[in-house]
Amino acid sequence: MSSKTNQKSGGKTSLSPPKFVKKHSRGGHGPVIVQILPRLVRGGVERGTIEMAEAIIAAGGKAVVISGGGILEHQLTRCGAIHHRIPVYEKNPLKWGLIRRQVRAVLRQENADIVHVRSRAPAWIALPAAKSLGLITVSTVHARFHTKSFLKRIYNGKMLKTDHVIAISEYVKSLITRSYFGVEERLSVIHRGVDVKAFDANEVTQPRIIRLVERIDLPEDVPLVMLPARPTSWKGHEILLEALAGIKHLPFLCVFLGAAEGRASFTDRIVQKGVELGLEGRFRLTEAVEDMPAAMMVADVVVMPSITPEPFGRVALEAQAMGRPVIAFDHGGAAESIVHEKTGWLAKPNDADDLGRCIAAALEMSDNKRRLMRKASRNHIEQSFSTAKMCSETIRVYARLLAKKAAAER
Repeated sequence: MSSKTNQKSGGKTSLSPPKFVKKHSRGGHGPVIVQILPRLVRGGVERGTIEMAEAIIAAGGKAVVISGGGILEHQLTRCGAIHHRIPVYEKNPLKWGLIRRQVRAVLRQENADIVHVRSRAPAWIALPAAKSLGLITVSTVHARFHTKSFLKRIYNGKMLKTDHVIAISEYVKSLITRSYFGVEERLSVIHRGVDVKAFDANEVTQPRIIRLVERIDLPEDVPLVMLPARPTSWKGHEILLEALAGIKHLPFLCVFLGAAEGRASFTDRIVQKGVELGLEGRFRLTEAVEDMPAAMMVADVVVMPSITPEPFGRVALEAQAMGRPVIAFDHGGAAESIVHEKTGWLAKPNDADDLGRCIAAALEMSDNKRRLMRKASRNHIEQSFSTAKMCSETIRVYARLLAKKAAAER
């Protein structure tokens, strides 16, 4: 949901982003916030960057983004942000010097106040440039930190060399504080948000649903269990099949949305596993779809059985916003967004039998219980995990850092 829109949840109006104090500059706008990420392709980091750009502008600031470009550039232009295309995705240290000079030139040109890095390579490139100009620095850690090797520990640690560090979940925060010292006082958790306007069952029209059903050829007379995920083994396709094999007495069709785009070795393994478990004809691999709200509208149960803890788990939020029962393992970010047996179910981590029991409970829910869960899920997301809330909390971090710097310079 746009940060300019006030949403209501539980009878209270959600926090709107604070307004920045205008700078004495030619533009007459508030502070210049420069977000830096590898590319503007489809993904949670990219969507969050665009949402924050909208919120910065709504709060009276100037939003600038530096990236290697991508299909979402037009969305930045449409919301009024400025984009500079620089190859900050480059991981070759020998090329960083030249790219860093380009970034530094942009920061000076835009009269930047805050540099917000969202990935490791951009951090290595941009943070030295920002520090040389005396700018405020912020980072958001979106992924798990793997620190088993010494070099990886140093590479990851660059994200923590900022004035403030944002972790997208308590789980990610725990990984950071477990491996790095001296970060706690500069570290806060701001959960990623979901666009509650886009992911609203009342906003999905019948033609959109029909197009979705026809595109992936879904039957209308059988409950659908859906796993929307990238075609990678840790997302839990195989353990979901094991869980479903234990509840074969129930009617269902399992749709692995996006799995058909995987390598042949991946798709062949999934199909072979399903056939061996006696599920032939009861699961289907499809390509990914653009209209995720419509896809979730046709799902009776959404499952996110990641065998490795998710740093956050966007699918769980989107499903709850749509009022769909969602099931995940009780670890990682999913454990922070799902309220067990109220907005969904949390199964014992990597336990196929318990996962199957949770799916069965969701499939066998009465209409009344499903209505109650739908309402509870929607309210839960509006109150705690909306895009507006994420943007508001981030802008408050910016405002606090700006005020601290202004006080120090007086």
